[in-house]
Amino acid sequence: MQRHKFMVGQEVSFLPSSIDFNVPRGTYRIVRQLPLEAAGYQYRVKNVSDGHERIIRESQLAAGASPWTPPPIAKARR
Repeated sequence: MQRHKFMVGQEVSFLPSSIDFNVPRGTYRIVRQLPLEAAGYQYRVKNVSDGHERIIRESQLAAGASPWTPPPIAKARR
């Protein structure tokens, strides 16, 4: 029997398809594992940057944090 690839609390990267242009790329945290459906496993995930939650198919996720992170904001010198 097939099992979920990712565990609750794990950080993953979102691999968008061509129709997912409106979903922010970046690092997501697994909030909940959802039951097996025809399209495979799905997960409820939360974007670690903006806090929005969404449901994403397992095939759209990769283990580990996203390689792209926004550059740090430089502090102004006085």
